[in-house]
Amino acid sequence: MSQRRAERGGAVWALVITSVAGFMAALDNLVVTTALPAIREDLGGALHDLEWTVSAYTLTFAVLLMTGAALGDRFGRRRLFLAGLGLFTAASAAAALAPGIDSLIAARAVQGVGAAVMMPLTLTLLTAAVPAERRGTAYGIWGAVNGLAVASGPLVGGGLTEHVSWQWIFWLNVPLGLALLPLARFRLAESYGTGAPLDITGTVLASGGLFGIVYGLIRGPVDGWTGAPVLTALFAGAALLAAFVLHGSRARAPMLPMRLFRSRAFSGINAASLLMFLGMFGSIFLLSQYMQGVLGYSPTEAGLRMLPWTGMPMLVAPIAGFLADRVGGRPVVATGLFLQAADLAWLASVITADASYAVQLPGLIAGGVGMALYFAPASALVMAGVTPEEQGIASGANNALREVGGALGIAVMASVFSAQGGYETPQTFVDGLRPAVAVGSAVVALAGLAALLIPARGRGAPAGDATGPVPAPAPLPAAEPLSR
Repeated sequence: MSQRRAERGGAVWALVITSVAGFMAALDNLVVTTALPAIREDLGGALHDLEWTVSAYTLTFAVLLMTGAALGDRFGRRRLFLAGLGLFTAASAAAALAPGIDSLIAARAVQGVGAAVMMPLTLTLLTAAVPAERRGTAYGIWGAVNGLAVASGPLVGGGLTEHVSWQWIFWLNVPLGLALLPLARFRLAESYGTGAPLDITGTVLASGGLFGIVYGLIRGPVDGWTGAPVLTALFAGAALLAAFVLHGSRARAPMLPMRLFRSRAFSGINAASLLMFLGMFGSIFLLSQYMQGVLGYSPTEAGLRMLPWTGMPMLVAPIAGFLADRVGGRPVVATGLFLQAADLAWLASVITADASYAVQLPGLIAGGVGMALYFAPASALVMAGVTPEEQGIASGANNALREVGGALGIAVMASVFSAQGGYETPQTFVDGLRPAVAVGSAVVALAGLAALLIPARGRGAPAGDATGPVPAPAPLPAAEPLSR
């Protein structure tokens, strides 16, 4: 009885620790958006500097996500979780103390590194601590807490910025991190993976390629698209990403095996995820500034007005999950993506320098419902297209591609915005915002088309790839899951 009670207590502690850590990492994806006007006013900087305050985090987070999980498998998951949590906490303090925009961007990049090590290990540590029969409940609570972070990000950022200061969106992480460090050290059990070799080559190629592409997109409006630095960055980034694909096709134990993309289910849902985050994240980046800089809402008011969009998934996700179980994941995901595309198209058509919130509200609600319809079945579709041994890699790849889409979305949308408008007057901001959001709508519509490539579910089949997962070639060793 005492042993069972101890196991239950360890599971509860693991759930609390990993949920709070996941909340911190997820919150920092969107918490900055409503603080951007205040950061710009306080630290200065142009549009491309504001882009980097968001992209520096999402880019390092995305690129190192799978590497962080592999490091935990090799050197100890609790040990690396503590290292990632400590780095994230220290970088949060550095961001709060940043004297200028460049130091803030550097601190955000280090935050992303810490989150990339910490975040994927939250699920592996939770899985190790919770009995198999209770994992579904534990995963549901963990996912709900992370969803709450995404939904509340703009509101938390706006409230702290308005009523305290923008620095507190980063100070918030410090007491949480300091409280979690001793709890994680003494309440989490250590665990290891198989000790598979790290894919250093793949990490370097992916990191360099993505940095080159994002750097070129961000600097293009500033330096000119035909300038040597911009063209060099774009071509070098594309070449490195091509080399990454080639490496994933030929290496013995690559970070991302390209054979996984032979599954239509895996390819379709990952393409949809990348494009959805590209269109939506870039639009949120600009629309949160529009609500404050053009319509005159306070940061808190802007965060509240974003809630129908960012918070709707918390309400609709259970219904979306039920629908996915009944009719399959493909139609639910595709419907959600087309709803989001319609939302952005509506906003692009009604945005003016004095647009009322009532005019925007139908689009925001439709976008929130669409996000819920996408998120609920997406994970199941990712897992359905691969073998059980590769589900950890598949999950890590999907999360990484989402973050990459977010970083690219901010760069692409801001480039369109800069080409057509600017910050000079409310009207010039609207002149740039409308085509940028229209591009976002088109990109999310492409995501919906990508979702239609997923095979339909056969009668009695799971809500994934009717053709089944692609088996791993026999000579390759089974990969240890990076996250569950």
